Amino acid sequence: MRCAILLFLSLVTITEKPDFYQQLAQAAAQLTTHQVTYDPSYVTIKYPNGDVPANKGVCADVVIRAYRQLGIDLQQLVHEDMQQHFQAYPKIWGLRQPDTNIDHRRVLNLATFFTRKGKRLTANNNAASYQPGDIVCWLVQGKLPHIGIVALPKSKDQQRHLIVHNIGRGQVMEDCLFSYTITGHYRYQP
Repeated sequence: MRCAILLFLSLVTITEKPDFYQQLAQAAAQLTTHQVTYDPSYVTIKYPNGDVPANKGVCADVVIRAYRQLGIDLQQLVHEDMQQHFQAYPKIWGLRQPDTNIDHRRVLNLATFFTRKGKRLTANNNAASYQPGDIVCWLVQGKLPHIGIVALPKSKDQQRHLIVHNIGRGQVMEDCLFSYTITGHYRYQP
């Protein structure tokens, strides 16, 4: 009987710990407490584990910083994949080789990386498909790529999870899952 109770308690302890995606969603939510000005400027940063100044950033920096809080360096991971498979990544910036300062900060490169190394899920209008810790990409105004992380809290009507992103007002959490055209839906755990 004692062994059964100990086994039960150990299972309860295991199930009480948030899974990876819940931890990612929590890390993203924590970012909303930091004052950040939207700034897409090209910045030379260290490699690996480089970051633009903490008070600046774009939508991709939300994703990068949330993963970094879990000890995952997307700068390095994207760079290493681009070094080996440069032809698989978009060529719209005219680069001839990877650039550790900017590649991981581009939405289309992150979408390519998550497709190659994670799970690409169906992009649809079913709110239940989008779970905390999922990565969502959009096209804003029909031309601007955008990215964010699905958060734990839900909208006021409880119909969909909120999104942590930076679309020009800093790192915020808001009800915007279906505010733009969804172009990608991913889960990535190294």
